[in-house]
This record gives sequence, C-alpha cells and structure tokens, in this order.
Amino acid sequence: MKTIKYFLIAVLALFVWSCSEDTMDDINRERNQATEVDAFAVLPDALVKTAVNTAATDLAWFASMYIEHSAGQWAQHHDFDQRLGMNAASSFNNHWNGTYDLLNIIKVIEEFTSPGGPEENNVHALGIAQILKAYNLAALTDFWGEVPWSEALQGADFMKPKFDRQSVIYNQHIFNYLDAGIANLEAAIAQGPTGPNAGPFDLIYNGDNQKWIKAAYSLKARYHMRLSQRDGDAASKALQAMNNGFSSAGDNFMFSKFAATATGENPWYQFRIQRSHLAVAQTLFDIMNDRSDPRMEIWFSRYQEIDGDDTLMVYRPAPPGEADRVQGGVYSESLITYDPEDVPGSRTTPAPIMTFHELKFIEAEALYRTGGNYSEALHQAIRESFLFHGLSADEADTYFEDQVEPLLAEDPFEEIMKQKYIAMYEHECMEAYHDYRRTGIPTMHNPHNITVGFPLRLAYGLSDLSSNPDNVPDIDVFVHKVWWAGGDELVP
Repeated sequence: MKTIKYFLIAVLALFVWSCSEDTMDDINRERNQATEVDAFAVLPDALVKTAVNTAATDLAWFASMYIEHSAGQWAQHHDFDQRLGMNAASSFNNHWNGTYDLLNIIKVIEEFTSPGGPEENNVHALGIAQILKAYNLAALTDFWGEVPWSEALQGADFMKPKFDRQSVIYNQHIFNYLDAGIANLEAAIAQGPTGPNAGPFDLIYNGDNQKWIKAAYSLKARYHMRLSQRDGDAASKALQAMNNGFSSAGDNFMFSKFAATATGENPWYQFRIQRSHLAVAQTLFDIMNDRSDPRMEIWFSRYQEIDGDDTLMVYRPAPPGEADRVQGGVYSESLITYDPEDVPGSRTTPAPIMTFHELKFIEAEALYRTGGNYSEALHQAIRESFLFHGLSADEADTYFEDQVEPLLAEDPFEEIMKQKYIAMYEHECMEAYHDYRRTGIPTMHNPHNITVGFPLRLAYGLSDLSSNPDNVPDIDVFVHKVWWAGGDELVP
C-alpha cells in the first residue's frame, strides 16, 4: 500500500513539475517575435529591398559613373572611375549576396501562396512576388551575366549551384515569371473584392492589381528591347507588350514611402549628403548644354565666379576618369534628390523603378526599328520627363521643336538614344548603362576606357569564388560582354 502511495505522490509531483515547466515556458515566450507570418507580412520587406537595394544604391551609383552621367570624385568611385580594382571579387560581394537574399525572401512569399501552400488562394501576393522575382533576377543577370539560378536558393540540395546562361535566364525564366505574375493578378481580379489583397502592405500600388499588371507588361517591353541584338523581333514584341503597359505617369512603378529620418531617407539623398562621391560628368553636361536643355537649371548645382564687376553662377562639370580626388565643393553635383530649399522633401524623394517616360522612349526606339512614326512617341517621352521633374509641357514642346527635331533629321536613332540617355539621369541610370552596352550611344570620353577598358559587367562575388570556385566563370570585366550585348556565353 505504501508503495502505491509513494508512486502516486511521485506521479503527482512529476505532473506538477511538468505543468510548472510548461507554464514557465509560456511565460518566457517572446510574444512580440512571431513564429509564423503570412505572405502580406513578408511583402513589405521584399518591396523595400527591391526599391532600395536593387534600384537605388550600389548598382545605380556605379552605373551612373560607368555611363558618364557622373564622374567619381571620392573614395572607391574615384578609383573605379580610373579603372582601379574593378576585377576584385570583393568589389560587389555584398550586393551579390544581398540580391540572392532578396530573391530568397520573394521565394518565401511564393511558397506560401503557390498551390499546396498555406495561402494557395492568395494569388494577389503570388502575382506580385513573381513580378518582383523577374525584376530582381533581370538586374542580377544584366550586371553579372551568367549567374546561378536553376540550382540557386535550394539550400543543402545544391551547395554548389551551377551558373546558368543569360539566354536561358531571359527566355525560360524572366519572361515566364512576368507572364505568370500577370495571370495570377488577373485571377486576383476575378476573385473580386472578397479575395486576399495586400492593401497598405503593398508599398508600391496599395493593392491595385491593374497597376501591377501594367508594370509587368512595361517590364516585358523593357526586357524585349534589351534583347535587340539577339532577337530580330524584339522591337515588335516590345510594342505589343506596351499596349497593356503604363498609360500615364500615374502608373509609374515607383517607391514613394521614404521618411525624413536617418534610416528612412531616399538613399540617393544620403549618398549625396554623407559621401559626395559623384559629380556631374562632362559627358552628360556637354550633351545637354549643346541642346540648351532647361533641365540643367534644376538638375545641376552651380558655383559663384567673379568676372570683373560681375558675380556669375557657373556649372563645373567633372571630367570622367580625370576628376580631382575631392569630397565635394569643387564640381557641380546633382540636385535631383537634393533641394537646399526643401531638405525634408529631398529626404523623401520617390525612387522610380520604371517610369512612363522610359516606356515612351522604348516605344520611340521600337517604332524606329520597325519603320513606324517614332517622332510623336519621342516627343511625348521628353514631355513626360519634363513633367516628372517639375517643368512644363510648354517648355518640353519648345525644347523638342527647337533642339530635338533638327537633330532627328540628321540621325534619328542616335538622337532617340541620346534623349533617353539624358532622361535616365540619376535614379534611372542603370537603364542608360544597359542601353549603352547594346547600342554604343552616346560616345564615352573616359580616357581609361582606351588604356584599360570599359566596364562591361561586374566582378563575381567573393562568396561564390570561395565556396563554388569550380562553377564560377573566369571573366574579365573589361573583356567579356554579357550575352545580350553581343558576348559569348561562358558556361555550357
């Protein structure tokens, strides 16, 4: 009897101890740290990183210098403008890794919302994720060429993923993701108002499916034109896609949620204020100055100079590859994301990912290539660029009639591309860099392009060279063009 008594006491004590442990575990649980999230909770992270990390930081800052919108005047940008250290694997390692981290975040949204996932009815989030995946993957391959993809983001299944050809990435992935995104967003529209919708979690379009669809078609037009050297029907395909693309500047694919705080500012503003690594390049300045372009007045800073009894405000563009090593104060710098009379507004300047005026420039090029009337499309593209930057339609019309039309009569394709080159200054400079690599317009003037070479792509990240050396292509950034720019594909 005593044995049973003691056994019951022991069991009761064990039960009380177990309950106490469970209670303590529950008390100690961090309730502010979620263990499960839904797709909409992950979406803002993917959108912010797309707008900032991909569209508005290192890739854009260096592209601006390569394409001679800017000249490097300080630190690494001064070195790279003189073509120093550009083949180093450490140069873009952080951005290489960061892009894959972002694509992994987008993959999480896809897994949540794909058939069989916990939110398989959420085709709205799935469609957005597929468009973001296409955009970020395109940025990755546009700058690096061959990259890991079909075996990437697979964890332990592929510790050393192969590098895929750019032709495969474009033709079997990027366009397919955009088409899938469009189909899923159309399915979301069919669900009606009761279907899942990101609403305020969508920091770009606030849950507007139609605007996301327009963005996807506009990106398709961009990427078809990217392949102009490889696809004889690229221009026709671009024109077909843009029929469903942006219809006005109100459709712009643009991030406008920056805050006037140290951690929430537009990164171009931070870069200008905190670093002053870039100055206005002589190449861009000369093209605009030759055309008496009124955008110069609001884009470029000026300095006082004394001329006898007169005090003049003059531009001081920097010579690409030959600028003095100074951290501001010598050369003109950009005012696009810095207005000294409205610093709070500068801090929250929206960051465009793709704009209506870019789409109209693509239309002008595509119409030229297919024998259509490109002049009207180019005129509208320039007008939209002027309006985007706060100038008037009348100013744009006068500029087009007085400056652009005479040059179109001499060499229409060159003037179309030069006008797009001007309009892509600063926030949209990555497109100018990609355009130059496929068209050679405009002429670059950095003397190191001749003595060393023009940067045709970016060096692969150190992380892959260390952990996946057998698969990383052996490239020289001054020698090996990417495939869509006429280069050979360097992997089987």
